[in-house]
Formats: sequence, C-alpha cells, structure tokens
Amino acid sequence: MRVICVIPARYSSSRFEGKPLADICGKPMIQRVYERVLQCGTVSDVVVATDHKRIFDAVVRFGGKAVMTSAAHRSGTDRIGEAVSKLSMADRDIVVNIQGDQPLFEPTQIDEVVKPLLHDPSVEFSTLIYRIRREEEIRDPNAVKVVFDRDHFALYFSRSPIPYCRDAGGSPVYYKHHGIYAYRKSFLVTFTKLEEGVLERLEALEQLRAMEHGHRIKVVETLQDSIEVDTPQDLERVIKVYEKGQL
Repeated sequence: MRVICVIPARYSSSRFEGKPLADICGKPMIQRVYERVLQCGTVSDVVVATDHKRIFDAVVRFGGKAVMTSAAHRSGTDRIGEAVSKLSMADRDIVVNIQGDQPLFEPTQIDEVVKPLLHDPSVEFSTLIYRIRREEEIRDPNAVKVVFDRDHFALYFSRSPIPYCRDAGGSPVYYKHHGIYAYRKSFLVTFTKLEEGVLERLEALEQLRAMEHGHRIKVVETLQDSIEVDTPQDLERVIKVYEKGQL
C-alpha cells in the first residue's frame, strides 16, 4: 500500500490571483509546500495537480512533478481525482490531499491523517481538525468549524460557529477543519462521480458532498496549527515566520 500526496494548485482566485506562485523568501509558495511534503517518510511520491501552465512550469523548474488538469473542476478533490486517473495506483493505495496554500503545515500531520486508513480497512476518508485557541477564528468564515460524534466521525462542517450555545454561561469547545485529507484511491474515484450536494453548494465545502451521499469522514485531532494563505495579509504572516526561522 502506497501513500501518494497530490497538491491541488489553482491559478485563479477571487481573493488572491496566482497564489501558488506567491514568493516566500525566494521560493514560490507551491515549492514551499512541496518541500515540506518531502520531509514525511510515509509518502511514496508527490505530484502537483494544476490548471495553469505557469504553475506547471514553476514546479518543473524546481525539480518537482506536476500534472495538468482541467480548469473546470468544482473542487480540489475533483482536480486530484483527474490527476490520480493519470497515475499508476492500486485501489487500496492512499491519496493525501495537501492544500497548496499551507506552506507551514507540519510533515507529521500526514502521518496523523493516514493513520486511520492504515489501521482500519473500513475507513475510506479522513481529515484533520484542530481545537480553536484564537477567539477570532470562531466567527471567521475562512476557519471552517466541525462537530463530530463519539467515534470521531464528522457530523457537520460549517463556516458558521458550531455548535450554537443557546444558554448563557455555556462554554462550547470549537474545532476547525485543517484542509488536509486522506482517501483510499477507490473512494476518490467514487467521490468524483457524486452529484454536487445542496449543502456543499451553500457552504462551498466539498467534504459535505461526501456526507450528503452517506459517506463517513473520520476526523483526527492534530495539536499542530498552521496558517492557510487565503489573502495577501495571510502571506505576510507566513513570510514573517520564514524570516524568523520558526520552522
């Protein structure tokens, strides 16, 4: 059983055009992500799935592997699905989705997200969650919240604060979703054939498509947080971390 990491990298973005090519201390962000994936010994191979030749060329220049994909995909998972169809993989192999805008993720998080699939053949889809410490993230729609059952299977993901605390004096614990996924290759093929979900469309969250069609998502709590680059302001925070060598 192999673990293949695929990094989806889309050029167009309403909030940050060309984000994967943004410079971080002399290297494009996509290279920073790629190099951190290589630090994880669990990963057998790494490839960038992109819709733009500029990103493809940048990856080739730093010696990485890249696959061109359609610009029409609904989500990063759909893009990964096309990339995987062009790779030689067995159905039982595991695909890890590392977002191309997470240049500070910890390589050990790959081990965390694949562990349920390695130890339980019934698990087909897993992702990471993190207990929110920064108060401002609770109401930030870019920090996706998640609630889950006693067996750590997701009940719902939302850009709104969940759970809602009705009574004064309550002190709920909030968890946010880390955009790192692991899927069995066989499930990934199934996922990309599913009809878009109503909740997926409303929340703009691709994982809800799987849940709306009855698939379960195992959530794994990680103790490592990272900055997702959604805006140029986020990029500045990341650059400061690299400049200080806090890695």
